[in-house]
Amino acid sequence: MSSDYLMEIHSPEFLAMAARVEEAYALTARLNALPFEDRDGKAAVLEQLLGSPLPDKVTIHPPFYTDHGLHLELGERVFVNQGCTFLDYAGIRIGPRVMIAPQVTFITVGHPVEPEPRRRYLTGAPIEVEENVWIGAGATILPGVTIGKDAVVAAGAVVADDVPAGSLVTGTKAAVRRTWV
Repeated sequence: MSSDYLMEIHSPEFLAMAARVEEAYALTARLNALPFEDRDGKAAVLEQLLGSPLPDKVTIHPPFYTDHGLHLELGERVFVNQGCTFLDYAGIRIGPRVMIAPQVTFITVGHPVEPEPRRRYLTGAPIEVEENVWIGAGATILPGVTIGKDAVVAAGAVVADDVPAGSLVTGTKAAVRRTWV
């Protein structure tokens, strides 16, 4: 899905996605119920969830949430702390040596902002996080964002625009962008 792509809700594509969401939710429930020390059990469930074995030295601390799983790509030595959510239908690529703090949320899908099509369509765009990025606790990364190599996203930041390599981004400021009434 691209940022200008609309998926009609209740279309065959949507129904296939919804079936995978149910499967992913069941797998994440199994993952999050396993004892912390059951590394082999967690690795087996994560392989089912992501569709391939974890790369070398990837650490994921449950609870872990995803609504699809098959469109989440993790590089080597990625660290994901507890309580993170990956809404990955439009694709999320996490580069090598990325550190993700607790409660970070990645969102690749949304709805049109106009009232009429809002309940009829999903929109989406992939997220890319390049090598050696650190994402602080509670940050939210929105559809279509690329975070450049060696960047830092501060705790609580809402990232709606690309982040240049080697930079620090902060803030949650909401601003009126347009009106339709």
